[in-house]
Amino acid sequence: MKIEQEKTLEGLKVAIQMETDGKEYYRRASQESSDELGKKLLASLADEEDVHRQKFEEIYNAIRNNKGWPVTDFQPDNGKKLKTLFAMAVEKIATRVKASEVELDAIQKAVDMEIQTYDFYQKLGKNATYDAERDFYQLLAAEEREHHLILLDYYEYFKDPTSWFGAREHVSLDGG
Repeated sequence: MKIEQEKTLEGLKVAIQMETDGKEYYRRASQESSDELGKKLLASLADEEDVHRQKFEEIYNAIRNNKGWPVTDFQPDNGKKLKTLFAMAVEKIATRVKASEVELDAIQKAVDMEIQTYDFYQKLGKNATYDAERDFYQLLAAEEREHHLILLDYYEYFKDPTSWFGAREHVSLDGG
């Protein structure tokens, strides 16, 4: 049992560091963004990463104190807050926006980070010792997947706003 506890604690330490690094990256990217939507979206992601880190620290401390995996009250919103923020901003901005290469690179790095985090939580969930642990990691993986999809949408929006709107509105010319 001690070996399982050590393995679980090690995974939690890595998760805490990943969430800390993610928060710092999103906070810095938010401050450097030249776009108001980018600032808000990235700041919201930083806040969510911080919530994850805090939850991991609670779990880590409970396990370290030999209390086992605690029951968690973690209920992700499946990206609803970020989707709403994105939708409201897009409504105001329309197709006149074009991000710089630096901004697009920052978004691409964020997309890659979310994929890595998703994969890591999937792995931890598959190797979980406790049912509550597996369920927790599956919830987190799903939320990281939502972050990934939102960031991809954001990337596509900034890369080519006209095409992005066309795809969302299903605009086509029928020649008639």
